[in-house]
Amino acid sequence: MERLQIGSADPTRGYPRPMLQRDGWASLDGLWSFALDREGTWTRPDQVVWDDRKILVPFAPETARSGIHDVGFYCACWYQRPFVAPNLRDGERLILHFGAVDYEATVWMDGAVVTQHRGGYTPFEVDVTSLLASGRVHTITVRAYDDPHDLAKPRGKQDWQLEPHSIWYLRTTGVWQSVWVEVVPQTRIVLLRCEASLERWEIDIEAELGGPALLGAELAVTLKYDDTILADDVYAVVGGAANRAIRLSDPGIDDSRNELLWNPAHPRIITLDAKLRDAKGKIVDAVRSYTALRAVSVEGDRFLLNGRPFFLRMVLDQGYWPDTGMTPPDDDAVRADVELAKAMGFNAVRKHQKIEDPRYLYWADVLGLLVWEEMPSAYRFTKRSVERLTKEWINVLERDRCHPCIVAWVPINESWGVPNLPRSPTERDYVRALYHLTKTLDPSRPVIGNDGWESVATDIVGIHDYDDDPSRIARRYHADEVLPRLFRRERPAGRLLVLEGQRSDLPLVLSEFGGIALGAKPDTWGYSRCMTLDEFGVRFAQLLEVVRSLGLLCGFCYTQFADTYQEANGLLYADRTPKLPLEFISAATRGPRSWPLFLQEGAPDASPADE
Repeated sequence: MERLQIGSADPTRGYPRPMLQRDGWASLDGLWSFALDREGTWTRPDQVVWDDRKILVPFAPETARSGIHDVGFYCACWYQRPFVAPNLRDGERLILHFGAVDYEATVWMDGAVVTQHRGGYTPFEVDVTSLLASGRVHTITVRAYDDPHDLAKPRGKQDWQLEPHSIWYLRTTGVWQSVWVEVVPQTRIVLLRCEASLERWEIDIEAELGGPALLGAELAVTLKYDDTILADDVYAVVGGAANRAIRLSDPGIDDSRNELLWNPAHPRIITLDAKLRDAKGKIVDAVRSYTALRAVSVEGDRFLLNGRPFFLRMVLDQGYWPDTGMTPPDDDAVRADVELAKAMGFNAVRKHQKIEDPRYLYWADVLGLLVWEEMPSAYRFTKRSVERLTKEWINVLERDRCHPCIVAWVPINESWGVPNLPRSPTERDYVRALYHLTKTLDPSRPVIGNDGWESVATDIVGIHDYDDDPSRIARRYHADEVLPRLFRRERPAGRLLVLEGQRSDLPLVLSEFGGIALGAKPDTWGYSRCMTLDEFGVRFAQLLEVVRSLGLLCGFCYTQFADTYQEANGLLYADRTPKLPLEFISAATRGPRSWPLFLQEGAPDASPADE
């Protein structure tokens, strides 16, 4: 029987909640008992018929890595594992965490329901201390209910047909992010929010506490960059929270402010140590986090990073792996994806129809890669779908708003879930409501209300245009004078770009283009196709040369990062092997003054003009 060893982290996956770290945790990833309930008829653990099947958590049962690899339709699946809890000292609590379970989760401990959660992309937790007994074997049981035919829930790219088709992929059912436990004090820090202000040269810190109130408690906060202490202050806790704007006013810092700013070229991370102390000065809780000094905004027709115009070179990233689906194989694979995007010359990614594992955002923070975060879509417009998506989107914003890498929020993509925007005032009101809700909860970032077309409320007009003729792209977006015609007459994919009432004097991003598939396999898909590697290289370079030259744009997003199942339009194969030399892709993406020559077999012979 496994006895939990608190402090025995899983070295292959990394800390599952990088924005709020403690030493006292242990992973529950690994082999769990597993049962499929195809019709979703079992509602209690004593009804489940367990066999000898085991699933490797946190991989979904549809994936090969899970050991189940069942890609059919089923409404529910069940998980179970025993464990011997750690010995807790007086006042300590044991918290059970789930990174993400798709879609509705019910959790039992020793046959008693301890929590329920709805939302396939957001974390949840439960205090199980009251059920623990010293030396006793405890059993965790999880039911994940996820109707594969329900189109009124946020499901992103998960296909509702049995076989993946077009741009939709295998479904993800059940546990697909890490499960872990954490030993915490009775009164503890449950949330840290950090927000930088370059105008005031401050970092606003908000801490929320959980558990019984501590009279006279205080929060000690230390901010450091490398070995330099930026702040070392103590703040009073009032009403279960501590709120303070920490001014970075040391004269030595003021003289070199730009050296502290976070950007993709110099991702300077400021570490944060927070200690909760009682009235006698005893440390009650201690957590580690990080933040950064950076600001994003729009001004006129430009996107600004740290107050200066910044051109976005993005790549569309679906966030799937061949054998593990939406779950990264391990932490090294997550880091490698961030490094590959940067190696291909991109300074940003648009995470498409997926709320990514927090480890990806951690590496994007640390290595310097901007992220557009996009809510997975529902495909029906109903009262139920509106409630589901809105509630989950609020949880997403709460989980991720402190990551420096995130520079834009996208609640809706291509009118998915709002198919009648031009004719439906109700659907337009919904998009506006999501836009304003997002701006209210996080006023520090641009919001793209509906990316692709039919904008009704946005800070940036995102345009999806898969025209495979570079000359037509050049004519369509060639100069500022085209704006009136562009918004009035041009209709990529047959859609109006902006609807009545939406300003058109906003920054423009070509937020999807390219989509060139390689090869003639009949079971693969792309927006256009090249038969040879040479042709693919030339087409990609020519298209990027044109898009980079368009002064009308403040950024672009090439489709896509890697082949994903049948969608073969990646710059990388599904296993992350580059189709072209990384140096060639980077040169086409960035637009160098001197184009490198590659003489390797199969490399394209192309020399686009300098940008």
